[in-house]
Amino acid sequence: MPAPMIKKLDAQNLNLKEQVIAINRVTKVVKGGKNLSFAALVVVGDPSQKIVGFGTGKAREVPSAIKKGIEAAKRNLRKVHVLNHSILHQVLGRFGSGQVLLKPAPAGTGVIAGGPVRAVMQAAGIPNVLTKSIGSRNPHNMIRATFAALDQLRDRQEVADLRGIDKGKLG
Repeated sequence: MPAPMIKKLDAQNLNLKEQVIAINRVTKVVKGGKNLSFAALVVVGDPSQKIVGFGTGKAREVPSAIKKGIEAAKRNLRKVHVLNHSILHQVLGRFGSGQVLLKPAPAGTGVIAGGPVRAVMQAAGIPNVLTKSIGSRNPHNMIRATFAALDQLRDRQEVADLRGIDKGKLG
């Protein structure tokens, strides 16, 4: 199935919540010694609007790296198709050697996820979902695989349009 076109969303009128996933200390070896800097992986989202995004920032100090990551995440926002209580269908997102399986869950289950995937689900405002991470546990790969899975979610109207039938005839 072709990748969906991601339409850019405006972050100005959203109530975004930020969460730092990982901070990594990185060094670059140069002639005069080592240059130390920090890389931050950040997820932002508006749970009420079902909008989520992620970004990375790199700077000499941790707060400025986080700030850059938040700005990058605001430029990378996307809407997630969700029912009242869970996602619509099972999806498998892949990035690198990391895979993330997302499964719908009945109301009252909560977010069954670990680490970076949990942060994305909570930022997206998905109240009940079952997840399984397969392969790489690298936070960057897990986040990208989770977003690849969320991009595969379709709502009923979109499926009906793809099939060329009326929305009421869908099973």
